[in-house]
Amino acid sequence: MYDIENSIGFLLAKAHQRGWALFSEQIGRYELTPPQFSVLAFLWKKDGLTQTELSDKTQIDRTTLGGLIDRLEKIGMLERKAHPQDRRAHLIYLTEKGKSHSKELTDIANDVLDRFLIGLSNYEKEDLTRMLNILRKERSGNEKSYL
Repeated sequence: MYDIENSIGFLLAKAHQRGWALFSEQIGRYELTPPQFSVLAFLWKKDGLTQTELSDKTQIDRTTLGGLIDRLEKIGMLERKAHPQDRRAHLIYLTEKGKSHSKELTDIANDVLDRFLIGLSNYEKEDLTRMLNILRKERSGNEKSYL
């Protein structure tokens, strides 16, 4: 019989659900969702990205990302500006409101992560991050196995 409760897929899904719920609870008062936070976080690192660049960085498809940008624009966190070299594209910029919430929202994200990972040592956190990065990357059959 298949041990669903100990399968990696099930455990990853349930860990994701728990992390999402913890984070959503904390950032909901800012009218934000975890995917919207990720868009802001990438813009805090480098403001003025195109929607395609944001899509690549967040790994969110461009259509879904467009809706996230619309909602963040509606609540005054970012704005679209015409791209100077490509009239079909827009650059996405943080507004003053989006910039001003950077520290507060980052502190919340760090606090939630600390709560989420409370049972893990620093070594285990680093190892988990390393393993998740391996799983997240697309690999061809020709690459050497990391495991």
